Amino acid sequence: MFESFKQSMMDEFDMTDLGKMRYFLGIEVLQREDGIFINQRRYAQEVLERFSMDQCNSVYNPIVPGSKLTKDEDGVRVDGTYYKQIVGSLMYLTATRPDLMFVVSLISRYMEQPTETHLQTAKRVLRYVKGTVGFGVFYKKGGTEELVGYTDSDYAGDQDDRKGTSGYVFTLSSGAVSWSSKKQPVVTLSTTEAEFIAAASSACQAVWLRRILEQLNHGQYKPTVIHCDNVSAIKLSKNLVMHGRSKHIDVRFHFLRNLVKNEVVELVQCSTQEKIADILTKPLRLEVFVKMRDLMGICECPGIN
Repeated sequence: MFESFKQSMMDEFDMTDLGKMRYFLGIEVLQREDGIFINQRRYAQEVLERFSMDQCNSVYNPIVPGSKLTKDEDGVRVDGTYYKQIVGSLMYLTATRPDLMFVVSLISRYMEQPTETHLQTAKRVLRYVKGTVGFGVFYKKGGTEELVGYTDSDYAGDQDDRKGTSGYVFTLSSGAVSWSSKKQPVVTLSTTEAEFIAAASSACQAVWLRRILEQLNHGQYKPTVIHCDNVSAIKLSKNLVMHGRSKHIDVRFHFLRNLVKNEVVELVQCSTQEKIADILTKPLRLEVFVKMRDLMGICECPGIN
């Protein structure tokens, strides 16, 4: 398929075949016999140098476990343009670094009036990048061809408006291929509602990924399994029961039940200790953070066997 596509493009346009892709829009691609490794080492180094953090001391995690950010209206204001530049640079780095997704999503909520507290949190992310500048996602050759998803939510985690955070990650061939960490659009009234909304968001992405894979002749013929640790949300996806924990859920999220009924996706219970999406919804203890990072296929290239 790829050879015929290249030939058709060459017939139509004046093109030169440069071989396998190695560098594209700041993303470095290393194609090896045992798999494909993608990272943004060069871009990460440029970001550190741009903000004079290339000589800083590194840290092992991007955010202090258990920490909470607020608007900090009484805090010392900092240069908003400088703060936005840091956040914007980190946003592009999440293209190959899902371990940064949660904290970057968190600090991006305070770009309107950033304070010293917010800037310190952003600089800690840069310190983490300093110690993991060569990290990226590795897709092992011969890994599973089944698309697998993980979803999670942080109930009422935002200290200002009490909205939760939805997170999901999809893996293919032992590496993460799609991930997200985003504040939920509504204030939920129960953990069931928060988890259900997060599951609905991940189901949307699952449908889109299945269509993309089908176009690439890599169709998914079984329901896409999405792991969730909330039993009530799983039951609600199979049978709508209008009780106190579900009657407030907006109608637009109930399309998840149709996807489950039509066997497009399947919600499966998993333990909190095995749920990768935790890294996308809350600050984790260092040992848990490292474990979830490894499960997403994030590593440093020289360490690949």
